[in-house]
Amino acid sequence: LGMDTSGGFGQYIRVPADWIEPLPEGLTVKEAAIYGVAGFTAALSVDALQKHGIVPEDGEVVVTGSTGGVGSVSVALLSHLGYNVVASTGKKEEREFLSGIGASQIISREEVNDESNKPLLSERWGGAIDSVGGNTLATLLKAVKRGGAIAATGLVASSELSTTVFPFILRGVSLLGIDSGYTPKKLRREIWKKLAGDWKLAKLQKLTIDCTLDQLDPEIDKILAGGQRGRVVVDLE
Repeated sequence: LGMDTSGGFGQYIRVPADWIEPLPEGLTVKEAAIYGVAGFTAALSVDALQKHGIVPEDGEVVVTGSTGGVGSVSVALLSHLGYNVVASTGKKEEREFLSGIGASQIISREEVNDESNKPLLSERWGGAIDSVGGNTLATLLKAVKRGGAIAATGLVASSELSTTVFPFILRGVSLLGIDSGYTPKKLRREIWKKLAGDWKLAKLQKLTIDCTLDQLDPEIDKILAGGQRGRVVVDLE
């Protein structure tokens, strides 16, 4: 819905039954809309890191594309769960926003764009959530600590990945692919239950811009221009 099926901005839509989930207790319709696909993807990423064994004591977790939908919810969720979150961004003007949703440190995206051609860099982060892809993802692989993991969610910069086997065979780094579009029903319900329960964000509204259908086009233009932040919720009334 909204990707290869039209109707994302309609009040009603007819879809196959296995596309939908009951709204979990503890979550309002608007809160579920704020999370949306991007928030669900962020939660899948955090869940994958946790299941890999990444805990706050393992060190900082870096989030790339941190002002975007996946990135901003990832920052907020990780902070909520006690992780020390480093937010990578190219938007200097959004530092206050990132600090407000839980980032303990904010770095330039240039810091995760190594062009040295070295197969490995100094160990820096316990884990990462990446929505950028390309050389950013390659840089993270070089710089994640021994036994760490990266959840790969997107390709904002590039779908190509040029790397070596060294992060995998010398440091035991794991690359975790996140596919939110075809998540098995059992895991889907598990994630939504977490978002309605222990993972529920008190700062959820801080991530959100509200608009009407009449105001939607400029918000979409911001997304296409790379100028949007957080989540946009459309009032369909």
